Amino acid sequence: MDLSNRGNGSGDEENCNSREGKKQYHRHTTEQIQQLEAFYNECPHPDKNQRQQLSRELGLDQKQIKFWFQNKRTQIKAQNERADSNSLRSENERIHFENLSMHEALKNAFCPSCNSSGVCEEEKRENLQRLRIENARLKEEHERAVNFLTNYMGNLILPSVGTEPSASAPGQQYMSQHWSTSVTHVDKSVIIETAVAAMNELLELLRVNEPLWFEAPSDHGRYTLRRDSYDMIFPKSNQVNTSSARFESSKDSGEVAMSATHLIETLVDVNKWKENFPTIVTKATTLEAIDTGIFGGLLHLMYQKIHILSPLVAPREFFFIRYSRQINSSTWVLVDVSYNFITQLQDSVPTRSWRFPSGCIIQDISNGKSTVTWIEHVQVDDKLSTHRLYRDFVCGSQAYGAKRWITTLQRMCERFAFSNGLIATPTNELEGVIESLEGKRNVMNLSQRMVESFFEVLCMSDKLDFPNPSEYQYSGVCVALRKSDGPHQPDGFIVSAATSLWLPFSKEHLFNFFQDEKRRAQWDVLSNGSPVIPVAHISTGTRPGNRISIIQPFVPKENKMLVLQESSIDSLGAAIIYAPMDLKALLSVVNGDDTMKIPILPSGFVISTDGRASSRGTNGASTSSNTGSGGSLLTVAFQILICHSQLTSQLNMESVATVHTLISSSIKKIKEALDYYD
Repeated sequence: MDLSNRGNGSGDEENCNSREGKKQYHRHTTEQIQQLEAFYNECPHPDKNQRQQLSRELGLDQKQIKFWFQNKRTQIKAQNERADSNSLRSENERIHFENLSMHEALKNAFCPSCNSSGVCEEEKRENLQRLRIENARLKEEHERAVNFLTNYMGNLILPSVGTEPSASAPGQQYMSQHWSTSVTHVDKSVIIETAVAAMNELLELLRVNEPLWFEAPSDHGRYTLRRDSYDMIFPKSNQVNTSSARFESSKDSGEVAMSATHLIETLVDVNKWKENFPTIVTKATTLEAIDTGIFGGLLHLMYQKIHILSPLVAPREFFFIRYSRQINSSTWVLVDVSYNFITQLQDSVPTRSWRFPSGCIIQDISNGKSTVTWIEHVQVDDKLSTHRLYRDFVCGSQAYGAKRWITTLQRMCERFAFSNGLIATPTNELEGVIESLEGKRNVMNLSQRMVESFFEVLCMSDKLDFPNPSEYQYSGVCVALRKSDGPHQPDGFIVSAATSLWLPFSKEHLFNFFQDEKRRAQWDVLSNGSPVIPVAHISTGTRPGNRISIIQPFVPKENKMLVLQESSIDSLGAAIIYAPMDLKALLSVVNGDDTMKIPILPSGFVISTDGRASSRGTNGASTSSNTGSGGSLLTVAFQILICHSQLTSQLNMESVATVHTLISSSIKKIKEALDYYD
């Protein structure tokens, strides 16, 4: 029952007839409405606790509070939909204006051959031909958009309350549990219009350099949007309405070791998308497939959670439209744009992350390679929730910028090429231990699962059981307890602990230290202070340090335990991830057994730049270490297993203390080995 006026969001006095009789509801007072409006401006989606507080302060029933905010949001949404209803008409007017402008320019063109302000006959014929071609292109572009709308207006059906999700789309279960209403016919058209407009904007951003883009002075090669020029061409309202919200924008390009056709196949598949960006994407789900045509037009509603590999940085979440399209035989475009299709959620929280049209253009080149140009453009409000160790890195547009997406894609495509024998393996004295390509590929698949599992563990900001962060160089240790959630993990409860700290060394210096097997005994507790024996190496990239290693540590009375490790470095960061494994299990993987049957519990290190200007000494240390700038950020994470039968409150706390001590002692050993004492 609606307890508030639909026109202004306040409640009118009315008599509501029902089977139980009549109920009298009173108009909200002016003071109540003013306080509700003021709270709405700060938080349009109050949670249950906030509604209870408002109920006490205003003397209103909690249902009245809830319905007032629902009606207010509906009113604002209706206003926004009316404002957006002329999108296609505006596109028509833009095309018409471009045609008139081109025609006028041709009339006033200067002819260099006859040195006059008019156009000679030959030049005129050439210009008219170009105009006809451009007109035909614009007309085709517009007709394609109109046909898209016509064909798919009636096909969008989003899950309503009680909808049973399919097994192939687990994210639909989340939506079906929380969705309060089906998408209306108007919503369908707005979704498609939004996708088409986003594609047009992305293509324009990719085509135009000046005056939209300028090179960031502090980061050679990174381009960022000129806000005034962008706002003039693409005027939009702010989507994150907080005083601390900021814009992040970047453009970058690079060559990728994969054909354009194969690459677009991996990018439009949500599972492969997550696999291609394991250091960025922690969750990705297709909520609804609107159009599943063959590359000429793929349109999906999606959910994504992306993160920095540290427990001190909260992840960013996006509900968005993904639209991909083939431009010609060798070029594809993929665009993502946020769309607030969960505004009907009764307890949804205000958005802190909003993606404006972002994505990439993929152009096929020879030798099975592609050129990818990437654009990232978001509005976010996460500075205050980000630990100050990471603020320069995150707020400087380095953490989630276009360069990180490009660099990660390059690294993963290179790894794929190595795993499939598409790139010749560098010579290595341990390379021939695992002789078959199938055996190498199986070990690489197991290692990839280990890496992905480790990165997921680092997304701890929303599930900490024993947080202990501080605001100095050493951040403290964050600890979380969880039950193992699948056959790929050991059976029992898992205690995870992680911390991040700043060190005055380059990422290369730290990476070389950790992947040097001769120095492993200086930090690895599994080595028991003794040298380890390298058993095998499998290259995963052209850099010598990019490899998978099988290592035998010194463990008294135990000669059947090995360590599987993957080390990787690129221009933005590095990682060293490892897990103890039983010799029999690893041999079964080499011989072709299913890698998903092997339980694995990884630990390791992640290294990234600190986002500040740096100046290096000859030993890899920062020459400005006294100021605390120009170093690297190191994240350390360990996991230990507690059996089901052993879990008690006392053992729980003992396990927490054990893993806390493990991290603290490891960091102490690392600093001593690096001759760094803070």
